[in-house]
Amino acid sequence: MDFKVADLNKLSAPEFRRLLDEIEFNPLDGQPYFFFNNHDQARTWDRYGDGVHNDQIAKLMAALLLTTHATPQMYYGEEIGMRTTVPTRIEDVKDPVGRTGWPKDKGRDGERTPMQWDKSPNSGFSNSQTPWLPVPPSAAQYNVVTEQQDPNSIFNFYKHLIALRREHSVLSDGSYVAVNRDDPNVLAYLRKSKSGTRPVLVALNMSAQPQTVNFKLKGFGVDGKILRVWLATPQSANSELSVTGVKLEPFGVLIAAVE
Repeated sequence: MDFKVADLNKLSAPEFRRLLDEIEFNPLDGQPYFFFNNHDQARTWDRYGDGVHNDQIAKLMAALLLTTHATPQMYYGEEIGMRTTVPTRIEDVKDPVGRTGWPKDKGRDGERTPMQWDKSPNSGFSNSQTPWLPVPPSAAQYNVVTEQQDPNSIFNFYKHLIALRREHSVLSDGSYVAVNRDDPNVLAYLRKSKSGTRPVLVALNMSAQPQTVNFKLKGFGVDGKILRVWLATPQSANSELSVTGVKLEPFGVLIAAVE
């Protein structure tokens, strides 16, 4: 279990690259275990979100979690974009940490609010008049039922990612190596299978500006010049790209086989 990854509170391609290197090349040769959300920390929506591209950032973090070699852990609600709902009054605080630390430390109630299932009262979580912790207003938009019906939702992006990981073992068992290591904005890496199947390129634009990238893969024993797109945000109209001149939208994701 690696807490360093979960403790990084800014989107930084160089910082995530450094941490992934440390973990992937650990001399103890253990199996990494990644998580970005848990019951003791503000959710990634709030730690990384900029108020403009929050949905895109949520998808980017999902792609990072589910395309590395690490065993991934998902915390309830991250697959629908749940946010941290911090109490505004000490009278509403349930967490002992928040009650003793108020107002400097408002506790951990904010990341423990009810799962948002639908638009009904209490978001379908409870039939009681007042649940233990409140359901935020954002639940009207970010809930399971609503997102199931939206093909571009965070929820459906997670489903696509999980299906890819199950279908292509290279995403769970393949080797990892970072490429374009000097890029300050785009975190990119190759996943290579020991069985000789096509390597997979993952590129994550961790900036609010569009990026155009020339991927330098020859030095890693990869001669392919075509990228067969498996998944991208926003959804790509092209299923085939060149390894040069790849355009990534703000906080865009590209997962592609190299041919």
